[in-house]
Amino acid sequence: MTTVEGYRTPRQTDTRYAALLRLSTSGWPGIGYAGDVALVRILVDGYSLLHQWTSLAPGRPRYSAAAREELVHVLTRYQDYCGTPITIVFDGSGPARGADETASTDEVEVLFSRDGQTADQIIERVAFRLQDYGEALAITDDYAERDTVMNMGGMASSCAEFIRTVESALTELESDVKNYNQRERARYRQG
Repeated sequence: MTTVEGYRTPRQTDTRYAALLRLSTSGWPGIGYAGDVALVRILVDGYSLLHQWTSLAPGRPRYSAAAREELVHVLTRYQDYCGTPITIVFDGSGPARGADETASTDEVEVLFSRDGQTADQIIERVAFRLQDYGEALAITDDYAERDTVMNMGGMASSCAEFIRTVESALTELESDVKNYNQRERARYRQG
């Protein structure tokens, strides 16, 4: 692997992109990933992912602010790793949200649907609007939603597959940071 002053460039970090490519429509016959099209945003159905990711905020209700905060925290770390912006959409028809909700950033956007609107509708609208810029990746366990996004030229993944990808990426990131810190400590001691 070629490095530039000790840093790997994104295209050289094949495992990060391979993780995203594994999320392509591998389970969908006849549909594959177009390598020259950019993945412009990951669109996450927040509550769908929370219901599958039971190890996040254990003992907390899936619709609680604590569970949402933990999901946003983990996906922020993942976004730092992969560099692709993430939009997390929660159905707003659930319990009232507190004033201390996590603020959105350009990298990790947190949205709540209005009354009478679903997270699926927002994900569909965003995927449609992103068509001219590249592919959107929808993370949901709703088969109809995945089909809709894929028919618009995007990609889709089940929540379970995305959880495996995120956990693998974060494990690799922790290992990279640990190795980097060990090298820097050794370099500091030498001179």
